[in-house]
Amino acid sequence: MAETEAAGTAEFGERMIRMLNEAALSLMVSVGHRTGLFDVMAAMPAATSAEIAAAAGLDERYVREWLAAMTTGRIVDHDGAAGSFWLSPDHAAWLTRAAGPDNVAVQAQYVGLLALVEDQIVDCFHCGGGVPYSAFPKFQALMAEDSGAVLDATLIDLTLPLVPGLVDQLRQGIDVADVGCGSGHAINLMAEAFPRSRFFGFDLSGTGIAAGEAEASRKALTNARFEKRDAARLGETARYDLITTFDAVHDQARPDLVLAGIAQALRPGGVYLCVDIAASSELPDNLDHPLGPLLYTISCMHCMTVSLAESGMGLGAMWGEQKAREMLHDAGFTCVETAHVDGDIVNTYFIATKN
Repeated sequence: MAETEAAGTAEFGERMIRMLNEAALSLMVSVGHRTGLFDVMAAMPAATSAEIAAAAGLDERYVREWLAAMTTGRIVDHDGAAGSFWLSPDHAAWLTRAAGPDNVAVQAQYVGLLALVEDQIVDCFHCGGGVPYSAFPKFQALMAEDSGAVLDATLIDLTLPLVPGLVDQLRQGIDVADVGCGSGHAINLMAEAFPRSRFFGFDLSGTGIAAGEAEASRKALTNARFEKRDAARLGETARYDLITTFDAVHDQARPDLVLAGIAQALRPGGVYLCVDIAASSELPDNLDHPLGPLLYTISCMHCMTVSLAESGMGLGAMWGEQKAREMLHDAGFTCVETAHVDGDIVNTYFIATKN
């Protein structure tokens, strides 16, 4: 074996070892988020495992082993002589709920969630077909948590102003629909901010609809309504002035029918705001995508497979801007512009109109 080839082999082997360690850490980061350990430690000075466990209301033995993983992973700092651990502010800025949309620990939860369907995905590699949405019982709750922080931080002040004049229209009062609304948080945020407008959320998930209704009730919103409905069968004509989707198109069984239905449901002069994954439709263009491996993995093990489970198109999360433009044009939109929001490396914001 040539010297350069041997060096390359050794380097790749080292990378594989790093990969295993990082994959294991992602599970422990997810545990740290779900148990609240990162939040507790961010508010504490250096402390022992017993003190941290007591503050978090958790079992000390498990906390001690978790801290060992966090320490060897260089996420938590440790003083061996004092037996104390602490989470530095610069690390807490990426790991706590106070970090809002910068909290990467939220996304770490996808690793464990997707691992639950690995056997079924392997079967699909052999036999085709897909894994149904029902096999992901926690996915909607995770998506709600993941997108909720971004929506809270950006929807009203950054996202909606991307459409010229839209905020003024919303203040005056228009009809708005969110297709594939999930747990309805976007609808409720807009309904709260613009009481003169009327908001309608549609989703096929009864659990999601119930969550949206419950939040609207807690907020005493009278201008937000939710309905269980298939996004591919909206059945509306010239009904809404604004329609939104938030990462809800690419995993549909028939995204072409969803987009056509949205175009039909818009009034003349209406706007469709489609927020979806920022990527190219061409693989070589995504080689330097900061989240490429993660997004293709989520696509393979969720977005693509749930579509194929319904004999759908199986677009996948990384359908890309070129394919999105093509499908929006085929649906009847004559003008499609794109925009981005500072700090959001995940999404492209498509602004589509028919005039």
